[in-house]
Amino acid sequence: MGSAGCVLANRLSANPENRVLLLEAGGSDKNIFVQMPTALAYPMASDRFNWGYHSAPEPELDGRRISCPRGKGLGGTSSINGMVYVRGQARDYDGWAQMGNRGWGYLDVLPYFKRSERRVGDGDNAYRGRDGELVITDIDRPDAICDAFIDGVANLGIPRAQDYNGATQEGVGYFQRTIHKGRRMSAARAFLNPARGRPNLEIRTRANVSRIVFSERRASGVVYRRGDQTHEVRARREVLLAGGAIASPQILQVSGIGDPD
Repeated sequence: MGSAGCVLANRLSANPENRVLLLEAGGSDKNIFVQMPTALAYPMASDRFNWGYHSAPEPELDGRRISCPRGKGLGGTSSINGMVYVRGQARDYDGWAQMGNRGWGYLDVLPYFKRSERRVGDGDNAYRGRDGELVITDIDRPDAICDAFIDGVANLGIPRAQDYNGATQEGVGYFQRTIHKGRRMSAARAFLNPARGRPNLEIRTRANVSRIVFSERRASGVVYRRGDQTHEVRARREVLLAGGAIASPQILQVSGIGDPD
């Protein structure tokens, strides 16, 4: 269960008629090194919080394998990342839609960005949300060296970014952050913690999904390992896979979905 799984658990369990089981291969995110923004290098370097993936040897890099950190624990990679909030380039979303992925254009996904965020600071409300769960803040105080760099870049003709998550992404300025009141604002803190008390949501950690179970061509459950024991759980309605960019394809492949080679 990655960052998206926290959002799904929150949204689905908001309806009391739904029963939601969230399976997380890692453990809890309740650790000072996860919650403390300045300690971000520790969970990134720890196999307790990071799966430690690497690329295949890269021929153009003299055979080196490149580190690809992915979060292990509630919140997924949002519990170990650098806490920089960047939505992405609008033209990329529009490009996906033009390639046939209807519903993925920028104007299609913008309402979901707005719904999810609670922007603290400047921003056009046509693009920014004020009532969501994910708190987005600016830096606490500017830095003289950073200010000098920004001034230098602006003197070269590059515009100052008023809000790069707004109408225009191009420009130079400070990053916006997923930090609130001195703590990391991970997907677990933003979306999962407020839903923990709901009687229709169950969270199981240390539950490593092995494969998806099918009834003919329909996903009907999953098999997961917890310690030395193997368990199977069946879904009455849906199986939602939110393992991130690496684990989700891997689970699909070992479940028989995709090119066998």
